[in-house]
Amino acid sequence: MAAEDEVIVLDGWASMFGMKVRIALAEKGIKYEYREENVRNKSSLLLQMNPVHKKIPVLIHNGKPVCESSIIVQYIDEFWNDKAPLLIPSDPYQRAQAKFWVDFIDNKVYETGRRTWTTKGEEQEAASRQFIENLKLLEEQLGDKKYFVGEHFGFVDMGLIPYYCWFYSFETIGKFSIEAECPKIIAWAKRCMQRESVFKTLPDEKRVFEFVLERRKVYVVE
Repeated sequence: MAAEDEVIVLDGWASMFGMKVRIALAEKGIKYEYREENVRNKSSLLLQMNPVHKKIPVLIHNGKPVCESSIIVQYIDEFWNDKAPLLIPSDPYQRAQAKFWVDFIDNKVYETGRRTWTTKGEEQEAASRQFIENLKLLEEQLGDKKYFVGEHFGFVDMGLIPYYCWFYSFETIGKFSIEAECPKIIAWAKRCMQRESVFKTLPDEKRVFEFVLERRKVYVVE
């Protein structure tokens, strides 16, 4: 990073979207200032830097904001393109496929995962089934490869791996086993966890679970 570069990340410790950004920065070796946001009491800086969605994460690079996690990762890869590794495939078809699956994770996987702990009864059972079905689609895409694009950890991997620290919460509340249904996804996740960028970013699953239980009180009356 050039001496004049100032990088700030507005984020929340449990956000899988924010984890994706922090993993990307770690992979590139970019130093940054982390600022924890309270999403229920948003800072004036967050509202100023992301006035449209008012959400985390936000990357502030030399005073200029970049919003939406997947766009931020693409920005990181393009701006610091002189720094290895390449996070997004250079081949147009592979790049298109990677963006497709990251979009799938950001929307389908996130939404069904969220509903495993924000609902109950039949709605929760349906969400759990749909979540597993989504992971099975990703497992088919992964196949027998080390990572989603082969030998190199990249865009799709860093989009999905933050969910790993949430799996315990999804499983415990939703009463299902991801490893029983999607063993290749768990094996892949354990490989990813061997990377310093990942294991230093992901919080402990039990801490996430405590956070989820508190948040669940907002959504569900037991």
